[in-house]
Amino acid sequence: MADKKDIILVPVDGSEAAELAYDKACSMAVDEGAHVDVLNIIDTRQFMGEMQDTLISGDAIYQMTQDAEEYLKTLKRRAKDNFNLEDVDYHIRYGSPKRIISYDFIKDHKNNLIVMGATGLNAVERMLMGSVTSYVNQHALADVLIVRTNLENEPVKFHKKNK
Repeated sequence: MADKKDIILVPVDGSEAAELAYDKACSMAVDEGAHVDVLNIIDTRQFMGEMQDTLISGDAIYQMTQDAEEYLKTLKRRAKDNFNLEDVDYHIRYGSPKRIISYDFIKDHKNNLIVMGATGLNAVERMLMGSVTSYVNQHALADVLIVRTNLENEPVKFHKKNK
């Protein structure tokens, strides 16, 4: 596999853990000459009402998509500014993050490594929804690197977000 270029997938959700993983992936990509696909997934399950037939408005979905695109553009600039890395593409998908990260995106883009943060959820969200990271680690079609340290390989404590 020495002649095949590495294609790193970094799923991001705006959390500190995801951004730490993104920085690590960019650093690795520079060292290895790899390509980075940064992916934000708009979880369509959150749009469903109690009866599973009520969707939020198209305007709200459009705004979420615009916000995601701006966030991803910022991350792409960050790769250039902080790592001198230009081989980054960003993507937005809709659906189940577990399935998209583990199977669908990898099949489409031939990623051979997933680099992701240890968690982007608080304890209650993990209990109710299950950890995406845990699922991906168990089911992905590619190798998975779960990031728990900063660029100096020092353990990181994440700050809790106020919601």
